[in-house]
Amino acid sequence: MPTLMRPSPPATAAASTDSPSPSPSDDAAPVAAGVKTPAPEAHANWSALRRLLPYLWQYRWRVAAALAFMVAAKLATVSVPLLLKELVDTLVPPGGPNRLGLPEAGVALVVLPLGLLLAYGALRFCTALFTELRELVFAKATEGATRAIALQVFGHLHDLSLRFHLQRQTGGLTRDIERGVRGVQSLVSYLLYSIVPTILEVTLVLLLLGLKFDLWFVWITLAALVLYVFFTLRVTEWRMELRRHMNEAESLSQSRAIDSLLNYETVKYFGNEGFEAQRYDAALEGLQRTRLKTQATLSLLNAGQQLIIALALVAMLWRATEGVLAGRMTLGDLVMINAFMIQLYIPLNFLGVLYREIRQGLIDVERLFTLLDSQREIADRPDATELQLQQAPEIRFEDVHFGYEREREILRGLSFTIPAGQTVAVVGPSGAGKSTLARLLYRFYEVGQPGQGPQASGRITIDGLDLRACTQASLRRAIGIVPQDTVLFNDSIEYNILYGRPDAGPEEARRAAQAAHIHDFISALPQGYQTAVGERGLKLSGGEKQRVAIARTLLKDPPILIFDEATSALDSANERAIQAELRQVARNKTTLVIAHRLSTVVDAHQILVLEQGRIVERGRHADLLAAGGRYAQMWALQHHGAGAASPSPELPGHEAATIPP
Repeated sequence: MPTLMRPSPPATAAASTDSPSPSPSDDAAPVAAGVKTPAPEAHANWSALRRLLPYLWQYRWRVAAALAFMVAAKLATVSVPLLLKELVDTLVPPGGPNRLGLPEAGVALVVLPLGLLLAYGALRFCTALFTELRELVFAKATEGATRAIALQVFGHLHDLSLRFHLQRQTGGLTRDIERGVRGVQSLVSYLLYSIVPTILEVTLVLLLLGLKFDLWFVWITLAALVLYVFFTLRVTEWRMELRRHMNEAESLSQSRAIDSLLNYETVKYFGNEGFEAQRYDAALEGLQRTRLKTQATLSLLNAGQQLIIALALVAMLWRATEGVLAGRMTLGDLVMINAFMIQLYIPLNFLGVLYREIRQGLIDVERLFTLLDSQREIADRPDATELQLQQAPEIRFEDVHFGYEREREILRGLSFTIPAGQTVAVVGPSGAGKSTLARLLYRFYEVGQPGQGPQASGRITIDGLDLRACTQASLRRAIGIVPQDTVLFNDSIEYNILYGRPDAGPEEARRAAQAAHIHDFISALPQGYQTAVGERGLKLSGGEKQRVAIARTLLKDPPILIFDEATSALDSANERAIQAELRQVARNKTTLVIAHRLSTVVDAHQILVLEQGRIVERGRHADLLAAGGRYAQMWALQHHGAGAASPSPELPGHEAATIPP
């Protein structure tokens, strides 16, 4: 029958109030595995919405047009039952069903106005047309707002200090950005496409019922709506806790399966396949219990909603039937009221999903804005100047104190100078603070202990200019580094070399690769310089990654160089060749070399021996050997006895242990 025709459900909603299978709402529900997210306070919700509005305000004309199309779509939707009433009343004229004495089909052909049929079809089409126009017009506003927010957060994260990133999980940050962007889209979509249109439709229907009929229809509809919304929100709130448990159980089962498969060889070594299967089955059993509970509560929610709808429909139709029998209403009025109720309750079927999605979207957007509110530990001064270097500068560390944590001081009043165009090497045991010097020079951290003022922390200068007085961007442009732990982008070898100077050309990248003694290796690869290096460069060996890093720094060609164990992953033959190349490159550049293999620093203009954050010896290689002190002991260890088997008193990478987790 025409009265049973229903508008299609919102495109953004699921096919039911909930779904036992994974849905977008399932992915958004947990913030992280095993972490419960408390419900946001009302002021936090409003704060998130207020902060979101300026991004949408840039597209205010599109917003206005989308709202106009939304109103037009709802007016067309509400007009459909009104026109349906006219059609039914026309089919049943006042004098009886067949006053003309014609067969029933003939009556329909004669009496039924063709204009009403065409208008009915036009209204149905207009409802869909205006809905699609609303989404088409507003799509650019939604995408533009999410793009602007995501870009702003991404840029802000790059501006935050290294300490912030070491204290946060990178995966957690990317999930926060992803969920926040998705939360913006969900909020805009559900509010504009579902909540506001439904409120508008309810208002129009109540006005029509109140104006055309008695107020009993209004009170029955309002009572049913209030009961329906109250029941749905209360049950959905209860179910959200069950869904969190289900997501935690699902994460546990997935993590156990992935962990076992990643450690496939270890499982085989110890013959623990059965043990792993038992652990996985226990996790699946817990997941099964939570899913059954979730499904049971879903059935309860749907059944309760349908009961409320059924009672409201019975009450409304009973009242309408009574009016038809009493002559106050026509048969078309009864059909119209039935169509109104069906049309009205269809979007309410998705209320549970909408409530959960909007609430989770508010949480995700609030978390995204929380990232934007994170304070920069290292910020340029308002009067910061650009560092302009025409030649290799002089670098001074003047009474530098530093500690990653307040309770532990790493550098204790360190003072030394790297003369312009010369090379200074720093050696010493793990934890002495060698790599910390490079991080301070890059201004990843400020000089001084955390929480203390700069008055007793000393300073670092380049040609007499305090690092804190110049912009970070200009400072880092002037420095090139070859780190001990080389991490590459998951892109081609050429891309990673050109990252040193993105505006350089392929030929310059090849010359840098030749200088780093990796050109022949790259040319022998099937895809040459377009070979993908894999995640973090794991498709390359340690020595190959290090040579790519050397080529990248050679291409940048800065006046200041830092070599942090630049050849630690190379074999002896390549190390000697590249050391000679690095010495050539370092000529007329101010260079800081951090090393644990003393054979790599014998040509340095000055060698500093660092222990417990203090310089205990300094001088040239021959002078330090002649002095017979700590440097001479380290040299002996690396070249005699145990040093032959283990040429280093420390392991590469231990310097990073000075950074707090």
